[in-house]
Amino acid sequence: MTDQGNFQLQDRSSEKLWQSFDYPTDTILPSQVIDRGGILSSRRSETNFSRGRFQLRLQQDGNLVLNTINLPTDFANTPYYASGTDDGTNSSTSGMQLVFNETGSIYVSRKNGESLGLADGDLVSSRDNYIRATLNFDGVFAQYYHPKNGSESWTYIWSIPDDICRILLDSGAGVCGFNSICTLYQDQKRPTCKCPRNYTLIDPNDEYGDCKPDFIQGCAEDELFRSKGGEVLDLYDVMEKKLPLSNGRVDNSLNSRGFIKVRKAEYSILPNGSHGLSPEIIEKEKDQDTLILVGSVLFGTSVFVNILLVSAFCLGFFFIYRKKKAKTVIAQNVFEMNLRCFTYKELEVATDGFKEELGSGAFGIVYKGTIQLGSSIVVAVKKLNFVAQETEKEFKNEVNVIAQIHHKNLVRLHGYCDDGQNRLLVYEYLGNGTLASFVFADIKPSWKERTQVVLGIAKGLLYLHEECSTQIIHCDIKPQNILLDDYYNAKISDFGLAKLLMMNQSQTHTAIRGTKGYVAPEWFRNIPITAKVDVYSFGVVLLEIICCRRSVDAVSNDDGKEILTDWAYDCVVEGALDALVSWETEALDDRKKLETYVMVSMWCIQENPSVRPTMRKVVQMLEGVVEVHVPPCPFPAYSITN
Repeated sequence: MTDQGNFQLQDRSSEKLWQSFDYPTDTILPSQVIDRGGILSSRRSETNFSRGRFQLRLQQDGNLVLNTINLPTDFANTPYYASGTDDGTNSSTSGMQLVFNETGSIYVSRKNGESLGLADGDLVSSRDNYIRATLNFDGVFAQYYHPKNGSESWTYIWSIPDDICRILLDSGAGVCGFNSICTLYQDQKRPTCKCPRNYTLIDPNDEYGDCKPDFIQGCAEDELFRSKGGEVLDLYDVMEKKLPLSNGRVDNSLNSRGFIKVRKAEYSILPNGSHGLSPEIIEKEKDQDTLILVGSVLFGTSVFVNILLVSAFCLGFFFIYRKKKAKTVIAQNVFEMNLRCFTYKELEVATDGFKEELGSGAFGIVYKGTIQLGSSIVVAVKKLNFVAQETEKEFKNEVNVIAQIHHKNLVRLHGYCDDGQNRLLVYEYLGNGTLASFVFADIKPSWKERTQVVLGIAKGLLYLHEECSTQIIHCDIKPQNILLDDYYNAKISDFGLAKLLMMNQSQTHTAIRGTKGYVAPEWFRNIPITAKVDVYSFGVVLLEIICCRRSVDAVSNDDGKEILTDWAYDCVVEGALDALVSWETEALDDRKKLETYVMVSMWCIQENPSVRPTMRKVVQMLEGVVEVHVPPCPFPAYSITN
């Protein structure tokens, strides 16, 4: 063990065979250097020394970054700090090493011999103090000192970033857990996490952990409505954030305030875990004594004054009651105003006897029709082949769930029909047809149009998986289930129908669903089905959009090109993307995006679902805000144990 804290293994000639300085964990010491590709990893928590989700990396391009990773993988998220010492346009200024020299200075050594210091201000003496720099479990990279001749604890010197609470992390929870609020007080250098009012820590021993509500959740009215300014707003007009809340923080520089809706205080979970009246309602009962006092005063005054007061009370109560009742009626009928219930006869007339067929699939046949909703509106009417929900209430509940899901890249539901054995859904009509007719047409769409469609599909799936009130796994993503509006914006159809047809979904073992060529491998194995099945299907569709050809071409005369995913990977390995896009000039002029899109597709079609990215990560990679690494072979020989 050297005086610098470096543990070494040496041979008889004192030649170093191995040293701990080459394998840092969360801390570096004076005289220690990190080369390109080197990493510091935080611990999991203050007392858990296993690998955490924060990293400090000197990337291969010379940029020093702080980022989170998606445990248990090494997949890096967007950096929340970067030194700016990457290759860029001037490779001579790119970073070569992160140096912690003997005097206690920490800096990035550039290729041209210059250096970029990470901290400003005076340094403490390394002669009189022990010095270290640690990537803490809360994502803060900080330097500390400890007097060699003293009993004091480690003292903070500087850190990056300055305020970790104000950093928006894209990995789910922020520095603090879900539903928690992060605050950095002026006299502190480390963040403090607190649960909002009416929330408590799931694990009382983990102050940086997740918070849970102390009140009962789940009533339908809470999911359907929220109030603002005394008015009931329909979910079609309000995009609500999916719970749990992430990245909660206090930021006094913003002139704004956030609100969390909680259940009224009358009924809550008491500290002992039972349900009952809260202390607030008990306090209200005490206030009844005040009402008795008011009554006594009334009877002690003149009859005329009493009549005036009583009349005023009654009149006020009448208006309040009527207003409250009106709001209740609005709340009860808001779905009926936005989701219309049709009779079978109405839809038969609207479609001229189901005359013009637009398409058909596993869920049923779609017909073109015209309905009256203030004016004549062209719609697409889907006749469902089979619905497992036997009662009218069950069917209506499932349809209402679908109706709540509203996004610019999802086809909107206008209404439904539940008339005996006839059950139909009425959707908006999109004049430019399906993605299949667009991409596989004789005339190839432009590269710009295709990339626009790709992003639209990805964002629609992201909304279904993570941002709507209830996660929806589509289970049948394919070009025939993606429609295009008048401006060629992509809209996903048939979402929610898998659940409507009583197909068990998340974390369950199910019968195979989907379409040949787009079905994820886990459907054929006895393993849980998750949202990653949609990621796989999206990867196949992405390749089809890039190449303007179908995923399976049984009549192809070119050996090795019958299966698009196999051929595309061969092209990636051989560096033959030109052939993949048939030497299309517009796509090759945008080669960086082309390479990114192809690599993203390779990540999506990984045989092992745990290796595939989430749709949030897919969108970030497609938009260029997250670095896309070279993917492994999507089809390795591997086994999954039950």
